[in-house]
Amino acid sequence: MAWTSASEPITTALSADEFKRRLRAMERYYHLHHPFQQMMARGELNREQLQGWVINRFYYQASIPRKDAALLANCPDPAVRREWVQRIIDHDGRGDDPGGIEAWLRLGEAVGVSRERLLSLDEVLPGVRFAVDGYINFARQRPWEEAVCSSLTELFAPEAHRSRLSTWPQHYPWVDNEGLAYFRNRLGQARRDVEHGLSLTLAHFRSAEAQQRALETLGFKLDVLWSMLDAMYLAFIVEMPPYQAVEDQ
Repeated sequence: MAWTSASEPITTALSADEFKRRLRAMERYYHLHHPFQQMMARGELNREQLQGWVINRFYYQASIPRKDAALLANCPDPAVRREWVQRIIDHDGRGDDPGGIEAWLRLGEAVGVSRERLLSLDEVLPGVRFAVDGYINFARQRPWEEAVCSSLTELFAPEAHRSRLSTWPQHYPWVDNEGLAYFRNRLGQARRDVEHGLSLTLAHFRSAEAQQRALETLGFKLDVLWSMLDAMYLAFIVEMPPYQAVEDQ
């Protein structure tokens, strides 16, 4: 059942506490619960499947600064821009901090995928590319407040990072532990980002109609993340990659 049909519509404006509870309740649709992620946590992925996840997830990671730049381009509030720009720096790096994209490239090397292979984007599945590009376009076209709200999947991200930090050394000992730095770094960054994103969401989504839109926006972002894993599950677990039924001519 889709989350939109399973969630009770908001007809009367909620208090801040109840609104936060409704937002946090969306965690049950987070991609940590996807069968692909569950297999990863149980150590059931082989080397090629884990590499496939790293390759495809990189397209998302590398696109986040573009999404945030689109949000900033639509935001007239300098105070918001000054704080939000840190997210771009976190991914792109500055000074002595190489940033999250570089950390993901090192994760790729730790699982046996060269940075040249990752940066080429040649192996990104069409479904993953479509979902991520849709997210960037959402941030470009929708009000900046909605783009902020879409970032609130970070409410649920620390648990995903902790899961990988605890299960990968146990189940995938061939992965160099230094390559897990991305997950360690994001634990602190995500907590900071959540506080900012949540405060902006509570401030700007006050009416029942606006709060309903916020839930729908967060649902859209959850759809993006879940759809990415659907594409990977089909390609790497079911072994039905794109166009596999098309015979070579």
